[in-house]
Amino acid sequence: MTEIVRIRTTKHTSIVNITPQIRDVVKRSGVTEGLCLIYVPHTTACVFINEGADPDVIRDIVYALEKLIPWNDPGYEHGEGNSAAHIRSSIVGNSRIVPVVGGSLALGTWESIFLAEFDGPRERKVIVKILREE
Repeated sequence: MTEIVRIRTTKHTSIVNITPQIRDVVKRSGVTEGLCLIYVPHTTACVFINEGADPDVIRDIVYALEKLIPWNDPGYEHGEGNSAAHIRSSIVGNSRIVPVVGGSLALGTWESIFLAEFDGPRERKVIVKILREE
């Protein structure tokens, strides 16, 4: 089963917890044992898993990425002016795989799935594919 989840981002850099939407896809799939592939088909957005309980963790991740990869660097050559978004997305990655166990995502106690937007605001697609264990 494959489903596209659409997420509207609201800021230039937005981190959106998409765990509820991914859980809904897993539930609708009826798969009890398998894998959930989460893929973002964009070059300036990505998906990652980290702590979802304390919002300071996400703020710290954004802070560190902005320090590490500043938006305006005179050394960038990409003509569209969004080189930092491309670099950030490349470092974080565009896909994740989460086991499905007992009909649920096998996330750790504090883990959540996030869409990271680095060139927004925009509407982004998240492709979710559920693979049943044979």
